[in-house]
Amino acid sequence: MSARPSPATTLPRSGSAAHLPSVAEAPLAAQGDSRISPRAHARHIGALVRRNLLWIRQDPESVFDAILMPIVFTLLFVYVFGGSIGQSLGGGQDAYVQYVVPGLMAMTAMNIATAVGTGFNEDFQKGVMDRFRTLPIGQGSVLFAKIVVELMRMLVATAILMVVGVLVGFDITSWPGLFASVGLSVLFGSALMWIFLVLGVTMKNAQSVQAMGFLVLMPLQFGSSIFSPTATMPGWLQNFTDYNPLSALADAARGLMVGGPVAHDLWVTLGWTAGLTVVMAPIAIHKFRTKS
Repeated sequence: MSARPSPATTLPRSGSAAHLPSVAEAPLAAQGDSRISPRAHARHIGALVRRNLLWIRQDPESVFDAILMPIVFTLLFVYVFGGSIGQSLGGGQDAYVQYVVPGLMAMTAMNIATAVGTGFNEDFQKGVMDRFRTLPIGQGSVLFAKIVVELMRMLVATAILMVVGVLVGFDITSWPGLFASVGLSVLFGSALMWIFLVLGVTMKNAQSVQAMGFLVLMPLQFGSSIFSPTATMPGWLQNFTDYNPLSALADAARGLMVGGPVAHDLWVTLGWTAGLTVVMAPIAIHKFRTKS
């Protein structure tokens, strides 16, 4: 995954209708996050989101990864591995389509979350964050706006994934299950983003963030039930997949969309989501405030 500019925190060109208070409008450091009301926080997040949606509109190439990634991976896994793995599922390529498309939803959440850290780090290197940290706005608002915009990109990628999935033969048997799966992926993806925001703040450059994301991404994705059933894996690897949150997310999405057990995997995914958010969000906000 190549490094790209961060749409959620990059300043747009002049003429943007969205407004953030300038340094002259309030004393520096006069307002910490604790002294800014929730309503003001929401207003700051909204202004940052609007600014960066305008930036994306001016630079549509920044969403190419969200558009192309689900197309490439769906076609690759269905037509390269679908025949062989589908046979083990007892139904050939058609059976594999039903298996892998819900799993790819989990992979999409992971990939979009990984890109957050790279873009966030680039913003620090370019001095964008220095500007935001001098403004009388809630410092957490910058991170929340980043997550909101990236979740929008995730929804775009998920919508494209489902369209491509239907075109290659995926049968949506439960529309409520589909929407529940999308909501679950969004929740889990937002929790993962806090991890990569921490990496984006603490690591020296975008290349380091990208390398670390790759090291995290590969074992979690391929040591899971996203692409194939885990029954034929070695015992030690099956033990890893049992605790892998991507397996729980993929299996929960599968159960919701095509039928099967749901409750256990749903609660495991929600537990990971809550745990990661509670632990990593305060760390990310603290690192952002104190980064020199």
